[in-house]
Amino acid sequence: MRYHPLNAVYAAPSMKRRYEVWFVRCGLADGSGAWWFRYLVMNLVRRGETGEPAAMPAQVWATWFPRDGEPRSFIQGFPAEELELSGRGRLPFHCRIAKCGIEEGFCWGSLRVDGHTLSWRVLVNSEFGTTLSDKGWIGFSRSPHSDAVFSGEIVLDGRKFASEPLGFGVQGHNCGYRHRAYWRWMHAYFRQPGGATSTLEALVYDLPLGMVFSNGVLWHQGKPSRLRRMQEREIAREATKLKWAFAAVTAEGTRVEAAGEGRAPGIHRLEYVKTDGRGRVPVCNASLARATLRLGEETLETDGGAVLEMGGASKDLW
Repeated sequence: MRYHPLNAVYAAPSMKRRYEVWFVRCGLADGSGAWWFRYLVMNLVRRGETGEPAAMPAQVWATWFPRDGEPRSFIQGFPAEELELSGRGRLPFHCRIAKCGIEEGFCWGSLRVDGHTLSWRVLVNSEFGTTLSDKGWIGFSRSPHSDAVFSGEIVLDGRKFASEPLGFGVQGHNCGYRHRAYWRWMHAYFRQPGGATSTLEALVYDLPLGMVFSNGVLWHQGKPSRLRRMQEREIAREATKLKWAFAAVTAEGTRVEAAGEGRAPGIHRLEYVKTDGRGRVPVCNASLARATLRLGEETLETDGGAVLEMGGASKDLW
């Protein structure tokens, strides 16, 4: 098995005010919905327990996005004593939290939350991984498996989700000392006739002194290309709609126009606890979003194969 360095643990247990998260977005192959799994480690140097799952040092999140239904989250927090984390920078990596965990090419879990039982065993394969943002100690956004194909099974209250393949999407790895004041992120998986795959991932967030970070990566016809001169055309964060549209140019000079859109009831709204414990950050996530990509004279589309996320505490930045 190929061990991907983009998944290696960054944070040391002694680091204050820091989060590190590994996540999986799996859009089911049968189109019935999407699953989002999140393994979060936060502020291990602070051993105090609040009892609130989203503030615990080790957390496991699972969210079900049913087609044409409201998303449902299952979140469970654990003390640091139930966390087993591989050493900083070591390969192969692993993050094991109680009966849940993620390592290279595999994630699993077993949760009992609010009267519901949920378990999953999911394998991941891919050909392409990339780094969208790397600011060292400040934080990074990486996608070790950007064109992910999943297999395995998920069981929620006796309902089994299992097929071959199980689904498609992305496995990501993010880290930072705090959440940004705002961010916009999109990943789109385009399945094409003949088994070909293209993916598009883009990220925008605030930087100090009023600056803005933006980057995008296109994986098309088996080749990666960085997007340049990104210009945002439309940003909508409403009760019934999330939308983000932008234009850019590939490194080879091809014009790109992209748009992602999620609509109610498929928009999940939740809050991240800030790393200093003082307040929360509102986040909107649509993991069954539509996306359109115009690449020169070629147009790619997906209905439900994209994820669009917008976060941030300041409404003025939207």
